[in-house]
Amino acid sequence: MLIYLHGFNSSPQSFKARLLAKHAKSIGIAERLEIPAIPSIPSKAITFLDQFINEKIRQTNRLTSTQICLIGSSLGGYYATWLAEKYECRAVLINPAVRPYELLLNYLGKNQNLYTGEEYELEKAQVDVLRELEVDHLSHPDRYLLMLQTGDEVLDYKLAMDKYAGVPSIVEEGGGHEFMGFDRHLDTVLAFCGINCLKNYS
Repeated sequence: MLIYLHGFNSSPQSFKARLLAKHAKSIGIAERLEIPAIPSIPSKAITFLDQFINEKIRQTNRLTSTQICLIGSSLGGYYATWLAEKYECRAVLINPAVRPYELLLNYLGKNQNLYTGEEYELEKAQVDVLRELEVDHLSHPDRYLLMLQTGDEVLDYKLAMDKYAGVPSIVEEGGGHEFMGFDRHLDTVLAFCGINCLKNYS
């Protein structure tokens, strides 16, 4: 099972999410992909994601945590790291946030999700929850695939390079936070997640 985790103020309708869903459908694995709408408040988000994965494991008798692969973008990459360590599953991290508890201090107060129009209030206590999710040590670096573009205008890619040193990585010059040209790497991402893109699943 593939679970795509979108970033802050994003949604399942984001560019990468739609691109991944379209590709999964084209190779006949649409039913293996989940793209949940993650709550905007960090404390609610991690509780939701934890319960979401637990429920998927419970619903599918044969599904184990090792058969789950998380694909997290930006803040979704931060969540994916914590979840991957807890569930001992693989994770693809696309321009992941490294210190979101610092970055989101700039968003305290009223916010609006650009995709859904949802309005919400972000408080410091909710942002502080992110500190509790920080992973200081990766138990199995080989279970991660890091994807970075140096032209990320939102996050400092060097922070991710330092944090995920030793992790299999794709680092491209230029680009941006959305990871331009993500479609070029879809087969690589799915292969890392255990999907043989040369096989016809339809």
